[in-house]
Amino acid sequence: MAPRLDIVFLALADPTRRAILSMLLEDDMAVTDVAAPLPMSLAAVSKHLRVLAEAGLISQERRGRVTWCKLEPGALREASVWMAGFGQMEGLDLDAFEAFLARELGEG
Repeated sequence: MAPRLDIVFLALADPTRRAILSMLLEDDMAVTDVAAPLPMSLAAVSKHLRVLAEAGLISQERRGRVTWCKLEPGALREASVWMAGFGQMEGLDLDAFEAFLARELGEG
């Protein structure tokens, strides 16, 4: 497996990071808004965001004093293409991915 995919799957392995991705499926969010519903410090959330950004799953942009986070589905597509090689998966369906995340997080 390519080192890039290793980083993506490592990032997806953590339930907190999957929860963050699920939130960002809805819309771009400020870091403080991402952190608000999570039971951890802002510093801990920032570490999770850094892992997601290093994997290419999100991007962050500073606007004034606020840092915004945005989902970047390209890395998910790359992982999806790799998984499709097993013949059990179709192309990336973000609605299905969101439903999967909701089930994994006990929200659906």
